Amino acid sequence: MTTTTYEHLAVPPPGERLTMEPPPQYLAGIINITNRCNLSCSHCYLYADGNPSDQNDQIPDEELLAEVERIRDRHGLTAMVWQGGEPMIRWRLLERAVKLFARNTITTNGTIPLRDFGPTVTYVVSLDGPQDLNDELRGAGVYAKARATIEAAPRDFGPTIQVQCVVTKANQHRVHELVEDLADSRVDGMTFSFYCPNKGERPPIAWADAREREQALDIVLDLKDRHPGFIWNARRALDLMRAPTAKLVTDRCPAVRTVIPLYVENRRIVTPLCCHGNNVDCDRCGTWVAFAHAAKMPGPWDEILPPETPYGFLAEMVTETALPRLRSEHERATA
Repeated sequence: MTTTTYEHLAVPPPGERLTMEPPPQYLAGIINITNRCNLSCSHCYLYADGNPSDQNDQIPDEELLAEVERIRDRHGLTAMVWQGGEPMIRWRLLERAVKLFARNTITTNGTIPLRDFGPTVTYVVSLDGPQDLNDELRGAGVYAKARATIEAAPRDFGPTIQVQCVVTKANQHRVHELVEDLADSRVDGMTFSFYCPNKGERPPIAWADAREREQALDIVLDLKDRHPGFIWNARRALDLMRAPTAKLVTDRCPAVRTVIPLYVENRRIVTPLCCHGNNVDCDRCGTWVAFAHAAKMPGPWDEILPPETPYGFLAEMVTETALPRLRSEHERATA
């Protein structure tokens, strides 16, 4: 495997990914199956300028399922992240859609009941701090409603239930309260992502740069030490977000090579820059997937933070040695 020129990190132009020949191959897709949402979160990137997010722009179920299946087969996808808007608004579509993939993630605000779509599904419920801070961002009563939704899942519930918290400059000193509230709950585990502002924006919840963000990283790393089985972020992924390596990752974002983002625009599926849309400030990116994948792949960051164990699954995938095996596993799982 080449580890000096990093050809495995080369990425195709975002808007052309669905039509390139030969089709680029991806491990997973992330699709906004609806632009509609029952909340209006102040930090949501979906409705930012430059993103295709018309709430009335929706593809009918049959058309969407057919197009997702075509994209799956063309680009070798083995997993899908279903999001919105609020994807559970279209739960009847999801009931059918998750059967197309061996692994499925549904991101939800937790205000609509979770359905038992089986063990191939992980629900990622978004909660952004203790109740007062969460509801300041997401709306009054949202925290209590999401907690009730989680606790309503029966003990024999097939899907995994995960909570993801977006750490911001405003909530970083209180995320431990969220962990303490959830550690003995129905939740199986937690991950942390870090707020990604859009280009040119300087909101009060955003850090000025990666160096200022390091205090928040220290807080999450301390929580991981105290709750190692409950906090699912990899330590290496968190360490890669520090100032010496963060830009090395975002300049060659592994997620753009491994995950294809899919938005709905004018009743067709399009590919934006990344899952955060077209206007994200990559230099201040803190999204989980970019650094989680970088932690499992060779890159220039290795010169500063060498891996402690040999690379495996994702490193194989991006050099295409694993693709035949992945396709075979997917075909068996969906047969």
